[in-house]
Amino acid sequence: MDSEHIETSQAARSEDVTSTIAVGAGPLRVADVVAVARDGRGVHLDPAAIEGIRSSTALIESLASDPVPHYGISTGFGALATTHIPLASRAQLQLGLIRSHAAGSGPHVEREVVRALMVLRLSTLATGRTGVQETTAKAYATMLSAGITPVVHEYGSLGCSGDLAPLAPCALALVGEGEVRDASGALMPAGEALRAFALTPITLREKEGLALINGTDGMLGMLCLALADLEALLRLADVAAAMSVEGLLGTDDVFAADLQALRPHPGQAASAANLRALLADSSMRASRRDGAVYTRVQDAYSLRCAPQVHGAARDTVTHARSVAERELASAVDNPVITSDGRVESNGNFHGAPIAYVLDFLAIVTADVASMSERRTDRFLDTARNHGLPPFLADDPGVDSGHMIAQYTQAAIVSELKRLAAPASVDSIPSSAMQEDHVSMGWHAGRKLRRAIDGLRRVLAVEILTAARGLELRAPLQPGPASRAAIAVLRAAGWAGPGPDRYLGADIELAVQALESGRLLAAVEEVSPLG
Repeated sequence: MDSEHIETSQAARSEDVTSTIAVGAGPLRVADVVAVARDGRGVHLDPAAIEGIRSSTALIESLASDPVPHYGISTGFGALATTHIPLASRAQLQLGLIRSHAAGSGPHVEREVVRALMVLRLSTLATGRTGVQETTAKAYATMLSAGITPVVHEYGSLGCSGDLAPLAPCALALVGEGEVRDASGALMPAGEALRAFALTPITLREKEGLALINGTDGMLGMLCLALADLEALLRLADVAAAMSVEGLLGTDDVFAADLQALRPHPGQAASAANLRALLADSSMRASRRDGAVYTRVQDAYSLRCAPQVHGAARDTVTHARSVAERELASAVDNPVITSDGRVESNGNFHGAPIAYVLDFLAIVTADVASMSERRTDRFLDTARNHGLPPFLADDPGVDSGHMIAQYTQAAIVSELKRLAAPASVDSIPSSAMQEDHVSMGWHAGRKLRRAIDGLRRVLAVEILTAARGLELRAPLQPGPASRAAIAVLRAAGWAGPGPDRYLGADIELAVQALESGRLLAAVEEVSPLG
């Protein structure tokens, strides 16, 4: 690491705390987790949290010499919980725990996921329920703010006893071992990264090894990131559906508020309201009132039932957010220090509540994508696209238009259906049958991340296809919302309808327009969405 980078990073560490997120002042919000994980925000410990940490450390120190065994303080772990550990071996016990549990394998996990699980572990440390030293919690916060991200591997967590294998490398980095990436993404030994920031490796004391790894932070971090992604993607699904309804000369009458109120699901009402707003002031909408153009009594389900499907997805996300918020207000550790000073074993590390909603979200992600693919397919079939050319081709036969774009969607949707199979119904016993039922919540989170990427790509293809179809309707003009979406695609380099060209590049620019937030922001400037 060059000296200029070190000086810049050290200056960032000393920035005013008003620019960082306070941990321990109360439960973190989902937005706080995303800001630290995805946007690189720094953190600091709230002064009130430091007082609680000091109190819990004193309690653990008082129990360290107690002849009565206390789990995680003077005993082994898991199936070895009945083994008493002499005082002289306890530092070795904690360090050995971290080293042995840093047993992950496979590809490196994304930086944003590692930062999410780190800030969530710090949040639990800040509750004063874990017994860690003040220096340990502060070192964890400093490592986050410095942009030091331990290398975590894909495989290793069973989602019970917490995300042990993913959290262990983060604890290992605190003692100066293992591998990390700096803020620029460069891979280096943890000890070297700590020295670059003048950080002294910590020495683990009683209970600290467990406190640093016994949490559901990996799966909860992925849930927080997924909520942020899906809340944007479901608004984009409404945008895509509106563009398709418009381009396929469908009716918006079915989205009327009084019809939606007959089935009062809040998500459905919100999605229908979005569709009404997105379709406002469209000359194509006006043309549908002309019987010479619009003669259909009912549209296909993929058009007519969009609020029902998108709305149910929204309600599932709302439920998942409520679970996340409860978890963010939790102190997950084992054993845990209670409010009256007891140190008690418990089962709060079990990931079932998070695993279930991660699986629920994978199901709705697959279904929203499935409906999107059906709308795209309607644009390409002359029997159903109401006057548009086959496959939206410039010269059908010579050109294939968007034929294979729909194949790409279909391939992704098929994969999403596979990813919708729940991980949380599986369990493999471990630790000599002491841990005989596990949640597989980490796996649920990993597959949901892949599913969200797939949904974004499916919606990008629909929006790109709808944009082409809408432009082929000229001289009819779409409404302001669709025009705003098309303008973003044009600005990104989309050339519009014409002879066949490299279609993969067009799809990728549409994906980037969605992922960056540019397309949704442009639409919401003219048509605010709920």
